[in-house]
Amino acid sequence: QVQLVQSGGGLGQPGGSLRLSCAASGFTLDNYSISWFRQAPGKEREGVACISSSDGSTYYADSVKGRFTISRDNAKNTVYLTMNSLKPEDTGVYYCTADGPIARWVFRLCVLSETYDYNYWGQGTQVTVSS
Repeated sequence: QVQLVQSGGGLGQPGGSLRLSCAASGFTLDNYSISWFRQAPGKEREGVACISSSDGSTYYADSVKGRFTISRDNAKNTVYLTMNSLKPEDTGVYYCTADGPIARWVFRLCVLSETYDYNYWGQGTQVTVSS
């Protein structure tokens, strides 16, 4: 079955760290750009970070820049979102998405847009930051 399977998350302390994983099942992630979104209760979904399949370049929302890191391990067919210096406002359901496949000779930056038509979405994972 072709899908993105998320893991990680849970309860984190303010100032602490959590790591989310997004593993591909049924397809290879290395020619897909991956984006992370989150949705807090009562708020619209927002883009958090993305990583390009073309050159590994990354993009971060201002709200997480310097605190979150998106990375990929193609050998494990997995993308990670490492979240440091957590804040209560980081609370929400986090989703990973995949955009592709992107041919290796095509250079394309990753897309971080709520209106973009991504190929796959993960099932979502809850992150709660509270003391």
